[in-house]
Amino acid sequence: MITQGDVQRTYRVGHVDDHETVQLGFAALLSQCPDISLEASVSSVRELSSVADRLDLVVLDVRLSDGSTVENNVAWLREQGINVLVFTAADNAGEVRAASRAGVLGIMRKSESRGVIVDAVRQAALGNPVVTTDWAAALDSDPELAAAGLSPKEQEVLAHYASGDKSIAVAHRAGLSSSTVAEYVRRIRHKYAMVGRPAHTKVDLYKRAVEDGILPPPNS
Repeated sequence: MITQGDVQRTYRVGHVDDHETVQLGFAALLSQCPDISLEASVSSVRELSSVADRLDLVVLDVRLSDGSTVENNVAWLREQGINVLVFTAADNAGEVRAASRAGVLGIMRKSESRGVIVDAVRQAALGNPVVTTDWAAALDSDPELAAAGLSPKEQEVLAHYASGDKSIAVAHRAGLSSSTVAEYVRRIRHKYAMVGRPAHTKVDLYKRAVEDGILPPPNS
């Protein structure tokens, strides 16, 4: 949730799309948002090199004409510490699934309303997941989302912890000590890493919980 303090900040955004009309349309869409600064609008991810250190978010098309893949593009952006929101026509399910696996914060259709897109940009710039029906459908149809094999107790701990509870609150709810909760979280991260679904941050754990049906998507 965006707090009153967050509303006052400026979200610094880069846009990658190889269609000039889409670039112009996205720029126009953000032009009336004084809290969002479009720092760069380019046709390839590597063109962001000179501004990468000041970006909070990159809004990325999954298919670019430079021959790059969404997996490699997202990996490079994440290495720079930049959040990624996919902005797509969503006409290729395989590419949408690849984007989801690559670690994006959400998948947004280009046909969505201005208000929905702007809110998604703000949320993703803050590092919050943007769960849409396209994102959920990509997860449901993805055969490569290997099960982590969490025990019922691990699922309970994950549900509380990924929902935002502090360790002491999770301990109280699950009937465990705080040190045991920390061990459970460490074990959960390890299990996801072992099946190729790393969860280094609390946001990652939230995404894994949603992917596996342990938590419902926001606003569901």
